Amino acid sequence: MKINDLRGKTLVLAASGGLDSCTATKWMTDHGVTVISCTAHLAQPDEANIEIIKSRMLTAGAKEAILTDAREELAEAGLQVIQSQACYEGRYWNTTGIARYVTTKAIIKEMRARNVTILSHGATGRGNDQVRFQLAANMLAPDIKVYAPWRDPEFLSAFGGRSQMIDYCEKHKLPVTAKRDAPYSTDANVLGLTHEAGKLESLHTPASFIKAEMGVHHFDAPDKAESVEITFRGGRPVAIDGKHLSLLDCFLTANERAGKHGVGIATHLVENRFVGIKSRGIYEAPGMELLGTAYGLLLELVLDRRARELYDVLSKYIAKQIYQGYWFDLGTQMALRGIERSADLISGKMKLSMHKGGLHFESADSVPHSLYSEENASMEAMGTYDHGDSEGLLNVLGVSARMLAKAGHIKEKV
Repeated sequence: MKINDLRGKTLVLAASGGLDSCTATKWMTDHGVTVISCTAHLAQPDEANIEIIKSRMLTAGAKEAILTDAREELAEAGLQVIQSQACYEGRYWNTTGIARYVTTKAIIKEMRARNVTILSHGATGRGNDQVRFQLAANMLAPDIKVYAPWRDPEFLSAFGGRSQMIDYCEKHKLPVTAKRDAPYSTDANVLGLTHEAGKLESLHTPASFIKAEMGVHHFDAPDKAESVEITFRGGRPVAIDGKHLSLLDCFLTANERAGKHGVGIATHLVENRFVGIKSRGIYEAPGMELLGTAYGLLLELVLDRRARELYDVLSKYIAKQIYQGYWFDLGTQMALRGIERSADLISGKMKLSMHKGGLHFESADSVPHSLYSEENASMEAMGTYDHGDSEGLLNVLGVSARMLAKAGHIKEKV
C-alpha cells in the first residue's frame, strides 16, 4: 500500500510515542489519513510515565490515542519462551520478537472494536519487526491490510534518516525527545531491552558502551555475591526467596534482583536477520536470564536422554520461529504442545548465586520429578546400580564397534 491509497481512510498505528511514531502520524495526517494510535503497555522500563505517550500522539495529529494493557499477556508469552529455552543464535531471549506478537494481537482487538481494517507500524524495511507485524496480522486477521511508511517511496523521499525526521518534528513543534547525536536506538518491554544501530554498528564499540537501564554493568555490580531462590510449580515460577508472586511480579522482581548484579546486562550478539542482513544487538534481559537459567537447571534433573534430545530440537525450532515471524503458525503451536508436557514436570526450588554478571548453581531442592539419584551416580558402593552389570552392556556394544573396524570404516590405525 502507498499513501495515496489511504487518503480519506482510517488506520490504527502501532505507536511507541517516539520519533518514528510522531513523524509518521503527522505526515500521514497531512496526507488526508485519519490516524488512531495504539500503544501496548508492556511495562516498558524506559517509560517512567507511559500515559504521556497518549498526549504525544494526540499532539502529533492522532484522532484518538489508545493505551492497551498487555503486561499479563507478555508475561505469559515470556514464560513460554523460558519453558522452551528459546534463545536465538546464542543467548538472545527473543524479548523484542515475542513482544511484537503480543502487541499485534492487542492492537487488532482494538481495531475490531472500531471496525478499522488497516494496521500501520513504524518498522523499517531492513529489520525483522516488519516481518513479525505483517505475518502476525496476516495470520490473526487475514482481512486486515498493513501499511508501513518505511516501505513507501514517498515517505522515504521525505525522510532519509533521523536528522530529517527531527527537523520535521521541530518544524511542527512535535513533542519528541530524540537527539541527532543519539549513539544508538533502544526498544524496551518488561522482558528486556534491545540496543542497536548508531555507534553499536561498529565492532570497535564494546558492549559496555550502552547505558544499562535494567541494572548495572558487571564491573559496577556489588563486590558481595547474593543468593536467590526461585520456586517453580508445574513449569511456572511462583515464588522468589519464598515470597509468592504473580507471574508478572516474578519478572519484575527477577529484573530488579538480577539487574542489580549485572546479570543479563549488555549481552553482545551479531545475529542473522530474517531479511539476510547480519546485525549487532546489545541486549538486557536480567529477569529472563535469572528465571531462564533456573528453569534450565531444573530441566537437567528431569529430562531423560531421549526426551532431552527432542526438547533441544523443539527449543531451537521455536527460537527461530519467534525470531522470524512465525509465532502463531501451526509449526510453532505443535512444538509448544510438545514443550508443555515437559513443563508439567518442572517443579522445585533452584538456588543460584549472583555475582558480577555471573549466575552460579548453589542447590536444588524439592524436585519431585527429578531422575537424578545421588546414590546411583556415586562412585562408591551404594545405590541400586551394579557396576558389574556394565560388562554385558559393553560386550553387546563391542560387537558393532569391532565390525566397524573389520569392515574398514575406521581410518585411524594404531
